[in-house]
Amino acid sequence: MSSEDRTAVMISWRKIPPLLNDVVHPSTTTLSFPNPTRFHFACVSLAQPKLVHDFSPSLSQLLKHPLAVLAFLPRDAALFAAGAIAGAAGKTATAPLDRIKLLMQTHGVRVGQDSTKKAISFIEAITVIGKQEGIKGYWKGNLPQVIRVIPYSAVQLFAYEIYKKLFRRPDGELSVVGRLAAGAFAGMTSTFITYPLDVLRLRLAVEPGSRTMSEVALSMLKEEGFASFYKGLGPSLIAIAPYIAVNFCVFDVLKKSLPEKYQNRTETSILTAVLSASLATLTCYPLDTVRRQMQLRGTPYTTLLEAFSGIVAKDGVIGLYRGFLPNALKTLPNSSIKLTTYDIVKRLIAASEKEFQTITEENRNKQKNINNGR
Repeated sequence: MSSEDRTAVMISWRKIPPLLNDVVHPSTTTLSFPNPTRFHFACVSLAQPKLVHDFSPSLSQLLKHPLAVLAFLPRDAALFAAGAIAGAAGKTATAPLDRIKLLMQTHGVRVGQDSTKKAISFIEAITVIGKQEGIKGYWKGNLPQVIRVIPYSAVQLFAYEIYKKLFRRPDGELSVVGRLAAGAFAGMTSTFITYPLDVLRLRLAVEPGSRTMSEVALSMLKEEGFASFYKGLGPSLIAIAPYIAVNFCVFDVLKKSLPEKYQNRTETSILTAVLSASLATLTCYPLDTVRRQMQLRGTPYTTLLEAFSGIVAKDGVIGLYRGFLPNALKTLPNSSIKLTTYDIVKRLIAASEKEFQTITEENRNKQKNINNGR
């Protein structure tokens, strides 16, 4: 046998816990066993051992090729971490615009039904926050938002990949409808899990006074009950499903429709992310306004249809788009950061796996040459 035909064999011996004979009931015999007898079993197996670790990069090789280190991390864990960091950075950078948007969306409910001024402008909202709370006021409520976005991004990205596998056709391809469904279910899954933190963030952002997140949570639990953490969940699920569906689907489809030489460029990811986020925001924003007004304490609305008709009756259709400008200014960079970072990290992980495989192949060939030289 030549050295090329040699196969390493590993013999393993495993004990199997003994069984009592009263557990076994032979159907083809009338023998009885008055005293329980233990039957001892063992198994010998022959298997080809996994020798990957023998060919893995050495420390010196990793120092020369640091990108290969990423290949040691679980793929999902690396993507989750990237999504969480990108989401937190995006939310913090755009927190002032988000605070302004929330005040514009909920002004009519907060000042009362009898107030003559049912809406405030973008400039007025900026002025009110600056005068009453100072610079820090623009980031009020950002901590629960950042805490929320870390698991939210992780769950959303993970769920999107899982749902894409579930909605694939028998031929392995994923249709546009399948992508839309995967995005919708991913958005609803992540929203349901992190919804209480979103309600807390809203209460901190719009209610007067300076209270901590724990104080607001305890107050809600004591005065309104546990159900208050899920007020407005219905419209939130309805709002997020089409938003994530359109956002993710348009991003994927646009990227795939471009020539291959442009698909892996960072500027392409940014442009497609902006376009997909713009379309999703324009079509889904009214549902976001409805859910925000349903989340507030003292809201006159109990159902989705009642909130829609009530807002339109008081402010017209434009009332459904209160705060749209700061929301658009916030959403576009936020979504761009998230989707672009996710896309870049996916390419980095693929490159690290390729580099790791290249080093492994080189080590395997070296070992093969050594064996041939014996």
